Amino acid sequence: MRKAGILLAISSLPSDYGIGCFSKEAYAFADALKAAGQSVWQILPLGPTSYGDSPYQSFSTFAGNPYFIDPKVLIGQGLITKEYCDSCDFGSDPVRVDYAKLYGSRYKLLKKAFLKAEASLSRDEAFEAFREKNAHWLPDYALFMALKDANGGKSFSKWDDDIKLRREKAITACKKSLGREILFYEYLQYEFLREWMELKAYINSLGISVAGDIPIYVAYDSADVWTAPELFQLDDSYNPKAVAGCPPDAFSADGQLWGNPLYDWDYHKQTGYKWWISRLKHCFELYDIVRIDHFRGFDEYYSVPFPAENARNGSWKKGPGYELFQVVKKELGNKAVIAEDLGYLTKSVIRLVKRTGYPGMKVLQFAFDPREESDYLPHNYRPESVVYTGTHDNDTTLHWYESLPLRDRRLA
Repeated sequence: MRKAGILLAISSLPSDYGIGCFSKEAYAFADALKAAGQSVWQILPLGPTSYGDSPYQSFSTFAGNPYFIDPKVLIGQGLITKEYCDSCDFGSDPVRVDYAKLYGSRYKLLKKAFLKAEASLSRDEAFEAFREKNAHWLPDYALFMALKDANGGKSFSKWDDDIKLRREKAITACKKSLGREILFYEYLQYEFLREWMELKAYINSLGISVAGDIPIYVAYDSADVWTAPELFQLDDSYNPKAVAGCPPDAFSADGQLWGNPLYDWDYHKQTGYKWWISRLKHCFELYDIVRIDHFRGFDEYYSVPFPAENARNGSWKKGPGYELFQVVKKELGNKAVIAEDLGYLTKSVIRLVKRTGYPGMKVLQFAFDPREESDYLPHNYRPESVVYTGTHDNDTTLHWYESLPLRDRRLA
């Protein structure tokens, strides 16, 4: 079956308030996709962005980004006024998101809305149902964010040991003293999910599927790591034993040091991959299709001893392989997954992708090199492929084409 779609991040939608969100512009874009005969809208990860503002480094793999809550919806609910929204400085650049100004203004706006809604939350049955359904991650995430605010935004690794190491007495005291702040972050997740599911339902009603995206790794400074350190290769002080990256190659003598904590795959296996099942189940409630970034890491992952200044001294380690996806299929059934299998691939990785039955990826911008025959040329595609002109890692197709040497442009 052939389908066509567009990759557009929610943050890239037009907006009056500094960043694209779940606003009327999102609904209009869905209408435009329908009119153009497209049947897939692919987006980037929806998680709350951390330092660097990348959607691939999030404070939680389960939570949503409060920036995507539509201020106009809050105006319609009577929680804030249009005059107040218009008075906020979300940045004036019409092309780029000003995350510094957004951070300074958006949370103040959201807190103002929360303070108006707070009294009614205890009587809101939908809010209570949301909290109950998401009890496996929501309370810990909200506490993590409240503690981060209380600690001036510092990484949890810099918190007092009693809190960093989640000692029971200290955590109980924090829950009591930060109750209102915890409720604020729970409210944000409730409003995020309510608005997103309304938008997704509309997109689906047009016959369009939503393709989501998740990185294989989570950020070190995240609720995921702080809440469940046993899932990762950490020492007794919750510091990484090793971190993720890529080895040196022709483009980088030092390799790439990503810094994400690595999974303790032995522990995951012992638990029947329970956390991964929970993560993917949550993803398939948000999306119809899920692209998994750096799929080769399930076959082999690059491990760099911590601390390190570069990735030169890393080594390849075996991942869970097909066993993980056997369990996923048993627990969740056959789901629509896209395996991001770009870059250098071993025969073992190729076998894993083929065995899962998941389509791999091709990127047209990688194809047009007159010096060699490329796997990314259209006549070399396998039927089970998802083909992109470019991804979030690439230049825009127009600028890419215009910047090519003449011989490459002729080939393209």
